[in-house]
Amino acid sequence: QVQLVESGGGLVQPGGSMRLSCAASGSAGSFHVMGWYRQAPGKQRELVATIFSGGGTNYLDSVKGRFTISRDNAKNTVYLQMNSLNPDDTAVYYCNIRILLGLRTGDYWGQGTQVTVSS
Repeated sequence: QVQLVESGGGLVQPGGSMRLSCAASGSAGSFHVMGWYRQAPGKQRELVATIFSGGGTNYLDSVKGRFTISRDNAKNTVYLQMNSLNPDDTAVYYCNIRILLGLRTGDYWGQGTQVTVSS
């Protein structure tokens, strides 16, 4: 099966930056979408950013201009660069791959990594 391993979380001060990584093992095929979700205490899980196979991206309104999603196809890895962080960004962040076509169609999730923004 496809497996996702996340890294890069931790503590950061308000206004700081952090980069999350998510490495995929297994074959995802040519038609898939990768993204980052987050879940803060007492809140629903929300979609932060997505990147399509062709390179197109979408972002949650509250992170536009601050976060950037990217991917390295050679390393089979997706990244989330987070700048100008504020306490509202504190959450567990999960990477996700949605395979749209083929034998492995479905959603696959990383284990989650804690991001805490605090002075």
